[in-house]
Amino acid sequence: MAVTKSEPTEILVVGGGYVGMYTALRLQSKLPRGEATITVVDPQPHMTYQPFLPEAAAGSVEPRHVVVPLRKVLRGCRVLNGRVVRVEHAQHAATVETGDGRTEVLSYDLLVMAPGSIARTLPIPGLAEQGISFKTIGEAIYLRNHVLSRLDVAEATLDPAARRKLLTFMVIGGGYAGIEALAELEDMARYACRYYDSIAPQDMRWALVEASGRIMPEVSPAMGAYTVERLTERGIEVFLDTRVTTMEGGTVVLDDGTEFETDTIVWTAGVKANPVLRQTDLPLDGKSRVPCEATLQVVDSPEVFSAGDCAAVPDLTSDDSDATTAPSAQHAVRQAGVLADNVLAYLHGRPLRPYKHAYAGSVASLGLYRGAAEIYGIKLKGLPAWLMHRTYHISRMPTFNRKVRILADWTGALLFRREVVALGQINDPKAEFARATSS
Repeated sequence: MAVTKSEPTEILVVGGGYVGMYTALRLQSKLPRGEATITVVDPQPHMTYQPFLPEAAAGSVEPRHVVVPLRKVLRGCRVLNGRVVRVEHAQHAATVETGDGRTEVLSYDLLVMAPGSIARTLPIPGLAEQGISFKTIGEAIYLRNHVLSRLDVAEATLDPAARRKLLTFMVIGGGYAGIEALAELEDMARYACRYYDSIAPQDMRWALVEASGRIMPEVSPAMGAYTVERLTERGIEVFLDTRVTTMEGGTVVLDDGTEFETDTIVWTAGVKANPVLRQTDLPLDGKSRVPCEATLQVVDSPEVFSAGDCAAVPDLTSDDSDATTAPSAQHAVRQAGVLADNVLAYLHGRPLRPYKHAYAGSVASLGLYRGAAEIYGIKLKGLPAWLMHRTYHISRMPTFNRKVRILADWTGALLFRREVVALGQINDPKAEFARATSS
């Protein structure tokens, strides 16, 4: 039914990721002036297109080009940089902690709950101290500088044991994030070796650890096996059906008895719904996600919409009535459009459309000019799959501005060699000044 009130309808969007940003963008373009106010709350001032993080880490894409400034594209909205810490839907109120330490309570008539997900962790000794996640642009930049800096330090060290540890890199998690991060970083490091007198590609050790019996469960077993073959051809060790028991001090011990020292542990073992959902009075399922109707309305709360990784959305293409859509970029992209249209329909009293999308397939980059893809049952390998990966994701990258900038990055990469320099000072920019002031 339509929302009728004399004052503008207050729409609160929690989360400035793909779902939140695109919902707000469509609403500001479709709603008549004065009909509604739109407030978007997110700790970051930008949206990150996560499928391009591996290329940003490898230097194929400028990191700033894979993020979209919220204030630049959401000119008709209020963008509030802060963290939602509580939602009391019974009172139609959300509590926000802003960057300056203030607490602000926002009232709303209609809520879009899209805070996304965070890394799913396990109680492994040493994980908090040694692990590096791979979900943000900051982490992608850090990993690029970290990997290249390990080569710099290894070139200078005279200790063989320290050198082996510096040149050993491990990725935990064999989903798309882990495979693409591993492939792109290894490709970058292999290329960088040409600039070091005492380091050859075979001096590095790259390892992937996956708890299940296969990688990339979204594709067929044959394509997963193909990907493993391509990785092992490059000298990358792949441990399947294997778990990490400890990583304290960089000493990694696997449950099959394998043990080695490493200075780089990348954690990509899945995601879980943002824990802010537990600080709400909205219903939650067994995975702490908000259960939704096919219209992307939260169950028993028609004025609350949700989508993306934090939402349990019915999969209408499955024969299993309890099936929900996977937490993937493909679903988030498509759900965002349906959610925005359904918010407009709800406000104007029109019928809402159910979200229904059959899984089209997946594409993955395995480094420069290499990939694996399975689209509508058609398998692509090597260069064609790599081109499909880039074509698909550039089509989904928000805003024409960012599409052009990424295409320019790719064009420059074809004409010039990779830039493989570590800018490690950005991780501790005040260190040099602190030494100067203490001397």
